[in-house]
Amino acid sequence: RVWIPDCSEVWRVAEITRSYKEGDAILHLRLEDGSALAYPIESQLPPLCNPDCLSGADDLVVLSYLHEPAVLHSLRRRFLEANAIYTYCGIVLVAINPYKPLPIYEEEVIYAYSGREMGDMDPHIFALAEEAYKQMVRFGKNQSLIISGESGAGKTVSAKYAMRYFTTVGGSLGDSSMEEKVLASSSVMEAFGNAKTTRNDNSSRFGKYIEIGFSQAHVTGATIKTYLLEKSRVTFQAKAERNYHIFYQLCASATLPELQGLGLRGAEFFHYTRQGQCAAAQSTKDAADLESTRNAFSLLGVPEADQLDLFIILAAILHLGNILVRGKDRRGDGCFVEASDEALGLFCTLLGIEASQVMRWLCHRKLVTAGETYLKPLSREQALSSRDALAKHMYGQVFRWIVSTFNRALRSLEGHHTSIGILDIYGFEMFELNSFEQFCINYANEKLQQLFNLHVFKLEQEEYVTEEIPWVFVDFCDNQPCIELIEGRLGILDLLNEECKMPTGSDGSWAQKLYQTHLGSSHFQKPKRPTDAFIVCHFAGKGGKAVEYQCDGFVEKNRDAVPEELVGLLRASKSALLAELFLEEGDGPVSLQSRRSSGPRMAGRLSRRSLPGSQKMKKSISSQFKVSLKKLMEMLGSTTSHYIRCIKPNDGKQPFVFDSRRAVEQLRACGVLETIRISALGYPSRWTYHEFLERYRPLVSREELMTTDEKQICSLALERLLQDPNKYQCGKRKVFLRAGQVAHLEDLRYRCLRTACTLLQRHLRGWLARRRFARARAAAICLQRHARGMLAQRFVRMLRRTKAAVMLQKTLRMVLARRSYLRTRQAVITIQAFARGTFARRLYRQV
Repeated sequence: RVWIPDCSEVWRVAEITRSYKEGDAILHLRLEDGSALAYPIESQLPPLCNPDCLSGADDLVVLSYLHEPAVLHSLRRRFLEANAIYTYCGIVLVAINPYKPLPIYEEEVIYAYSGREMGDMDPHIFALAEEAYKQMVRFGKNQSLIISGESGAGKTVSAKYAMRYFTTVGGSLGDSSMEEKVLASSSVMEAFGNAKTTRNDNSSRFGKYIEIGFSQAHVTGATIKTYLLEKSRVTFQAKAERNYHIFYQLCASATLPELQGLGLRGAEFFHYTRQGQCAAAQSTKDAADLESTRNAFSLLGVPEADQLDLFIILAAILHLGNILVRGKDRRGDGCFVEASDEALGLFCTLLGIEASQVMRWLCHRKLVTAGETYLKPLSREQALSSRDALAKHMYGQVFRWIVSTFNRALRSLEGHHTSIGILDIYGFEMFELNSFEQFCINYANEKLQQLFNLHVFKLEQEEYVTEEIPWVFVDFCDNQPCIELIEGRLGILDLLNEECKMPTGSDGSWAQKLYQTHLGSSHFQKPKRPTDAFIVCHFAGKGGKAVEYQCDGFVEKNRDAVPEELVGLLRASKSALLAELFLEEGDGPVSLQSRRSSGPRMAGRLSRRSLPGSQKMKKSISSQFKVSLKKLMEMLGSTTSHYIRCIKPNDGKQPFVFDSRRAVEQLRACGVLETIRISALGYPSRWTYHEFLERYRPLVSREELMTTDEKQICSLALERLLQDPNKYQCGKRKVFLRAGQVAHLEDLRYRCLRTACTLLQRHLRGWLARRRFARARAAAICLQRHARGMLAQRFVRMLRRTKAAVMLQKTLRMVLARRSYLRTRQAVITIQAFARGTFARRLYRQV
């Protein structure tokens, strides 16, 4: 049986009906439906099918034939027939989103996987988490779980389950509620950073790296690091999409007494929540979710007053979006906001700022020249852009404050020795219209893919060469040229930042610079349509994805410019939290209590501080993102990485429906197929000789320890333990082991230590048993002695009573017998006397 290409199923099975001879141009096949097919042989023969007994293997490395159709078939069969969503692919765990809750994450399942080796039980995210936890405890090295995949593939849920596993198994060393706080932070981050998209009802619109600290294998704290919040979603949503969950949670809970004064209404009333025409999502219950969000805030130590201040700012953002800006004339030279505007009044009342100042700075801009300062009126479009920029900036500051507050609540005073990081970052995205956010998201995925390539391919093969291990190089597709196109010198980001520095910079001129510079690149293309757009070919190889990005909005979003006059108003706000959010660098942290008490004086000082002339040159969004990505890659590179590739089985979010074409696209793009090849051919486990001896010294015999050369000791021990020389290789400094051999050695070590423990336990238990037996024997003899004496006394008394009874019976029977005899004798004598008298008288008469 062979696999042949298919337009709908990607690959389908066929059976060869005639013998093939080298040089034949046609292969005669019979399909599963019984129809015959003459398959033309072009460059190579079709791949062979695996035996049926291997088609459902839980680790794809064990397949006899490792190729794309075998991997796809095994995943599909496990997913549809066994409802198994997890499968090992060498060092990678593939997780397919089932789109329905499964009973495989209960606490008893966590404890079932705790302490077990990978491979002992079915593939599971808990098994990978246990492996990371075990390596951290054994070797004292930081670990990381890198969860990647497309939007809607289940990355956020996988991250939550991994966090739950670590907090459950690790427990808490000091604060008993630390694990609850870590889990609670995740739900709040979802409320403020997740939103409904066309592909996912709970899509993460920011990157998140949670570092869980451990000391003595117990959880001591956590740190949250975030990347590129999609602020543009605050002011605009495409059709069938929603704003961030927290806005809808507030609107659904507008009738709560504590929220009565915020002027909230239904989500369809506000401009910032109705653009997607999707006020409700099927998988969310907004009112109940707000209660959960507030409980999580309280658990993390955020007081009710601060929560209310936070909700006031969020409500003000919604009202800000409803402020109507009207043009003064048709030419669009100026604009104005009516003083009677209801939304303006609510916005200013909630934030404690003057309405006249807001009206003024929404519609004008201050220009400072060498000799004078004057106001420039804005067009209606410019004013709306300023309004939206202010809303996005306010939400960004709220999000940043939440992260810093949570980090203070989760920080451990004693610190931590080791840590496990969980990276839950946005997946690769490709929509009909792709803008600045999608470009940054896909750029981050390129960097993660490069890290994966470095870890799995480059470093693997280079280390084999360094250690002089026999190795056949595996070809793989390197995406470094695509990354150079994006972040290199005169790359897309460089040209974008250069355009942003120019006062007259625009999206169109930036697009022309891109065409002039990069049209010769194999990863860059110009669309055929006459629009300002460009195409980047992401993820090199046949699994590459060509994504078209619309240049409209790139320059403005990269500048992230916010009118300083409006920010100055917010700094002078009577709202303690709002003024805290807009503290400039160098002001230092100020508690909300001190803000409330100091009031107008501090606000005035901050207002004077925020003059336009004192504003520092702000880094562009792309520059900040590039720096944060570099730090993230360095951090991940310093840890032992464990990879989870989340696969989206279908675009309709239907439970247990497998679209082979969508699945194979993702398998090709994320490097799973190459991972299987290199894992099957290579040596995934490696130890220095010192580490190996330190760990597996119980398995080394006395004869092998006679020499002082660690390499020779390890070589002799492995030759005896593994026997097959293909299962290991001894390099210059390290010993290399095939997949599964570490588990085998761990099992042997466990048995050896168990035998030694059993020997000690046997002798100790024997001594304890003998001592218990001697005590029990002495006690039994004492009891028997007393019991036998008591029984003898009882027997003697019984004998005495028996003898007396016999004596009494004898005498009584004698008296009774004598009395009977005498009575009978007297009767006989009497009868004889009468008889003799009768006979004598009769004889007398006769005589």
